[in-house]
Amino acid sequence: MTVEQAVSLVTAADEEAKKACKRRWDSIAKPLNSLGKLESYLIKIAGMTGTSAISLEKKALVVMCADNGVVEEGVTQTGQEVTAIVSENFLKEQATASIMCRETGTDIFPVDIGIAADTNIINKKIAYGTRNMTKGPAMTREEAEKAIMTGIEMVGELKEKGYKIIATGEMGIGNTTTSSAVVSVLTGLPVENVTGRGAGLSTEGLGRKINAISRAIKINRPDPEDGIDVLSKVGGFDLAGLAGVFLGGAVHKVPVVIDGFISAAAALAAVRICPKAREYMLASHVSKEPAAAMLLEKLELEAALHCDMCLGEGTGAVALMPLLNLACAVYNGMSTFQDINVEEYKPLA
Repeated sequence: MTVEQAVSLVTAADEEAKKACKRRWDSIAKPLNSLGKLESYLIKIAGMTGTSAISLEKKALVVMCADNGVVEEGVTQTGQEVTAIVSENFLKEQATASIMCRETGTDIFPVDIGIAADTNIINKKIAYGTRNMTKGPAMTREEAEKAIMTGIEMVGELKEKGYKIIATGEMGIGNTTTSSAVVSVLTGLPVENVTGRGAGLSTEGLGRKINAISRAIKINRPDPEDGIDVLSKVGGFDLAGLAGVFLGGAVHKVPVVIDGFISAAAALAAVRICPKAREYMLASHVSKEPAAAMLLEKLELEAALHCDMCLGEGTGAVALMPLLNLACAVYNGMSTFQDINVEEYKPLA
């Protein structure tokens, strides 16, 4: 199957299922709409899955891991070897995301989609890292499409195993640089407006990063109307894989949770490829990265959490899981007004 064929399978969210979920919420013996976003998230999930019978017991975090050739330009504080080390730590519960997954009952699936070394995590490697985007395209269009299909297929595999919701994460030294490039092209905003310090760059390092992104965009001239072209020329394998996960959520009708800035950049690319994919996304938190809030605005999504997080790995997406569990517990377990013989609340004018 090609990306184009997969995208052709996407349909709009189920409005009848959303209405049924809203009716269930309104029948529960509590003030109307009093759980705010917890209610609206479940209503959205009903639309995504096509049913108001909601269970989120099996949760997954997919972490796309890859290296980026642009690190040659001195845009990072740490070396490329860190990608492989942290990626393997996900399986040892020695990474932040894996510890948070343990505590929230979320299963973690780290994927080697393009690390510059051999690893012992899930092997979906397309190449040993991308090329330096300041000297030409980061990858070929064929490689980008293969990475996107990897994400789409991953969602299908997890759905077959019974997973009901998927959080997105990434690991790849240099990927705030590629993400800023993708966001600048897709939004038309100046590079300096969408580029932050990443994992602690100095002012001098930030200058190198902005310069590298500007050169990459100028040399490659990615087409902002073509999400695959943008990902292939100034993106990374991790970003393309994540875009595939978002598209896979829409194809397979599985809710997918956006993490922070990098994950949202991939989500925006997915929406450029398939606008209906936005209906299958949930925003977790507002990252501390400069352009994070702007990205959510572009996606027309509101996040529940404001924690000033910017760690990545899927930590923000996983942090949303306990709130969704609480929402499900009330939604599925609480008495209705009819059960307790109390008159229902009526909507105020």
